[in-house]
Amino acid sequence: MGCGLSKPRVRIRMSPSRASVLLTARPSPRYPSTMRKLELSICLFCAAVLAPCVLPAQQRAQFSASQFVPEVVKVGHADGPAVESKAAEGSLLLTADPYHAPVLLSPAGFRALPHVTITVHNSHTNAAETYSGVPLATLLAQVNAPLGKELHGEAMTSFVVATGSDGYSVVLSLAEVDPSFHEGQVLVADTRDGQPLANYGPFQLIVSDDKRPARWVHNLVSITLQHAH
Repeated sequence: MGCGLSKPRVRIRMSPSRASVLLTARPSPRYPSTMRKLELSICLFCAAVLAPCVLPAQQRAQFSASQFVPEVVKVGHADGPAVESKAAEGSLLLTADPYHAPVLLSPAGFRALPHVTITVHNSHTNAAETYSGVPLATLLAQVNAPLGKELHGEAMTSFVVATGSDGYSVVLSLAEVDPSFHEGQVLVADTRDGQPLANYGPFQLIVSDDKRPARWVHNLVSITLQHAH
């Protein structure tokens, strides 16, 4: 594409056909980092413009700008770690390297998961609030996190970073999340008192045993499993 990249790759997801185009990006190392970022941006733009050319004929007619939905973009070397990861708006990104590839949950996909309901005291509002959602351990099981009998030895140094759309992040040990280790609920909620979370959603982290709700991350966008070693 004339942008100095070998093996360009970007992921494009279209609706309603759900067709995908997968290309891989490797910024040229001879350029400084600022040029590599510009280089990759140009490549992403070119890939989006040229996507209809590589789609099957029956899907090509359905492609339009209104159907282009970005999913996850990772900026970095193809042979090294990504330095940036962003979930599509309104989705929840689960990351648990090296156990599993990242998983992106849409609000509709999240609602289809089995829910539990808990009532907690919010010290900020001085009121009891009822939340419905999916236990964080259930979500982490989808990315093969070591839970239950698998949580021992080096895995005990694992921790979870939960991040909101404003960049606010909190940390929980994996043992805190695992109900076989810890009482109380760590919940990813999508309703409060029977209603959507509105300005606090679509997802919010609730840690029922915390006396202060400082770890109740609202507008939750990503959950990342990491290791201390």
